[in-house]
Amino acid sequence: MKEIRSINILAIESSCDETAAAVVNNGREVRSNVISSQIELHKLYGGVVPEIASRKHIEKINQVIEEALKEAGATLDDIDAIGVTYGPGLVGALLVGVAEAKAIAYARKLPLIGVHHIEGHISANYIEHPELEPPFLCLVVSGGHTHLVCVKEYGKYEILGRTRDDAAGEAYDKVARAIGLGYPGGPKIDRLAKEGNAEAVNFPKANIDGAPYDFSFSGLKSAVLNYINGCQMKGLTYNPADIAASFQKAVVDVLVEKSMHAVEEYGMYKFAIAGGVASNSALREGMKKACEERDIQFYYPSPIYCTDNAAMIGAAAYYEYLAGTRHGWDLNAVPNLKLGER
Repeated sequence: MKEIRSINILAIESSCDETAAAVVNNGREVRSNVISSQIELHKLYGGVVPEIASRKHIEKINQVIEEALKEAGATLDDIDAIGVTYGPGLVGALLVGVAEAKAIAYARKLPLIGVHHIEGHISANYIEHPELEPPFLCLVVSGGHTHLVCVKEYGKYEILGRTRDDAAGEAYDKVARAIGLGYPGGPKIDRLAKEGNAEAVNFPKANIDGAPYDFSFSGLKSAVLNYINGCQMKGLTYNPADIAASFQKAVVDVLVEKSMHAVEEYGMYKFAIAGGVASNSALREGMKKACEERDIQFYYPSPIYCTDNAAMIGAAAYYEYLAGTRHGWDLNAVPNLKLGER
């Protein structure tokens, strides 16, 4: 898509437990990317507590925006539009970001652009891969989402498959809790799995009749819990590292297999991953190997752009800006917003 001129987006992300703001130029150049994480706070509870997350967003959001502008060497006079995540996510957390974005846009008479959180994750790939342009396939894997998406054009998506129950990241958190690793589970299982035998336990991989690109991780999670309970009831010892490695192999195998099936069926030669689980080392290695075997270009963001951040929202907002997307002062948080909805 042709760039019309230099456009600076001030982006805000507050969909879960990161309060983030960024200044992004022309959708690809990150001038600043500030993230205030709440992970240490929510560790005490074994997961994100929505009410606490919302309160922390209120405390941090002005500070984070000021820091993002300062880091970018900019003021609000240099900003052309405000981009903000308005769904999906935790409704209270989303509302904080949406209210802040509306206030700034109203006060400064700037365009307001609501961004879908998953569109943001997909757009994170544009930041470090200037050569990447649609069409391509993208697997979005995070704590709340597992989507296989065909990116037809900037801002135009077709969902090929999604999880029927637990998201991949959610399964990671639950299994981590079961083997005593605590929250957040993804990075901890990834580290522990390197010490284990991935062939130690043959955990199931779900396939859904009539929906070859849909995912299901609830059965896998239950199989892990049943295996642990069975060992405990029989007085048998088990190796947490072997469980972590075997569980991770089952997740990665099904993600890679379904993704490559889609790549081949749709004749795509560009494939990307995004979302928090996209920073998982086994998933990256598995996807990279599968793409190399098929001569497919493989794209993935750096870990900082895999987790929730505002730079990805600024990248997505830029292309929405060029497409003419504008939201009014009635923009609201939509916790269950579907990709492609406006």
